[in-house]
Amino acid sequence: MQNEKLTGIELRPTQGATVDAEVWPEGSLEVLSQVETEILRSESEGGLYAILRRCMLAVLNSGAETDDARAVHEQYRHFAIGFIQQDRGLKVTLKSAPAPAFVDGKMIRGTRELLFAVLRDIVYVNSEIRESGRFDLATSENITNAVFHILRNAHLLQSDTRLDLVVCWGGHAIGRAEYDYSKKVGYELGLRNLNVCTGCGPGAMKGPMKGATIGHAKQRNRSGRYVGITEPGIIAAESPNPIVNSLVIMPDMEKRLEAFVRAGHGIIVLPGGVGTAEEILYILGILLHPDNHELPMPLIMTGPPESEEYFRHIDTFIAATIGAEAQKRYKIIIDDPERVAREMIIGLEGVQEFRRNHGDAYYFNWRLRIDHAFQLPFEATHESMRELDLNENLPPHLLAANLRRVFSGIVSGNVREDTIAAIERDGPFEIVGSTGTMKLLDALLAAFVSQGRMKLARDAYKPCYRVRA
Repeated sequence: MQNEKLTGIELRPTQGATVDAEVWPEGSLEVLSQVETEILRSESEGGLYAILRRCMLAVLNSGAETDDARAVHEQYRHFAIGFIQQDRGLKVTLKSAPAPAFVDGKMIRGTRELLFAVLRDIVYVNSEIRESGRFDLATSENITNAVFHILRNAHLLQSDTRLDLVVCWGGHAIGRAEYDYSKKVGYELGLRNLNVCTGCGPGAMKGPMKGATIGHAKQRNRSGRYVGITEPGIIAAESPNPIVNSLVIMPDMEKRLEAFVRAGHGIIVLPGGVGTAEEILYILGILLHPDNHELPMPLIMTGPPESEEYFRHIDTFIAATIGAEAQKRYKIIIDDPERVAREMIIGLEGVQEFRRNHGDAYYFNWRLRIDHAFQLPFEATHESMRELDLNENLPPHLLAANLRRVFSGIVSGNVREDTIAAIERDGPFEIVGSTGTMKLLDALLAAFVSQGRMKLARDAYKPCYRVRA
């Protein structure tokens, strides 16, 4: 079949649900050095091909209803990417790419933008953060500086005078009632001209964005921001939803979480599972640090009546592990999206006053103290999970840091291809700690399983962990 030449894209339809394409960047990375291009092409250790292929496939597969990364890679096992340096700039070739990324022979523009956001961030992190020698990523200050530079390079930081970026955390494996509720929350935020930042995937990460688009449309707000922040280990299981218009790929989970709390001005927690529990423990552990005692950060947990039990279990666990002081840092609002948005507006006014009085930047929360324990990348292995210190005698913010790692490891065991393979080979992770803490943790995880909050799997959930004292 003769090639169909289009503006910026050259397509060759193939059999089945895939197409071949050649795509030129739009707005960024039109030019790369020969060294950078060779690193992108390299499939050897130290090359970026594998990570780029995984992230680009996730973007092209947006909308797929699965969190099984291995199933996605098997379905598109022939997918391949290539890079061609021409006088007019870089061209990316796609072989056996998912067909839903195209309509009437053209790549969807939003998909194309997200595709090159992936390329932009992967190249920048490798060349400017890891290889340049400018950042000593063993120190807290340099980790925060690296997060700042990645966000700035992605044009996420805007030095305006309004605090309006609300981080919405929540799970991808939620029911219809919870998804519809998340849209209502987003709608109320949009009506108040607030912008939304999520983990960029489906479920409670998509709902607030979808609702906000309607609220923004009613207010004739044509500059709505729908920010998605992810990382390479998660993106394959949580492909960016199509509403995202600003995508950032952080190097790892810890820098992703720091990006949320540095760039966001307030946080709303919607129903989820272990990943959402991880995020809750992360922000509470930070806010419990003595240096952050006076620092305002509006934090609201909310959901429909169907979610009340989920938040009750979370609240009980927090009270019994990291204490009543942690409970003072959040509000739980059930079945009232309008009140959630009003409370957030009040909270943001407090944040704005605090930052104005202290001369702080509005676009990046430099003053927030993040303990080094929350910044160090945690790789979930059988050894690292077994060695976590989960003793209730730890200072509350450090216990929160280690409990956060427990949930991070379980998320990894549920969705990351390499971790799943390790568990299949060596058995479930062992989580060991004091009797009281383990009893509480086991009860919370059992509640997540019984509520179907672990995965989007159709089969019965098989835990990737064992809890013992």
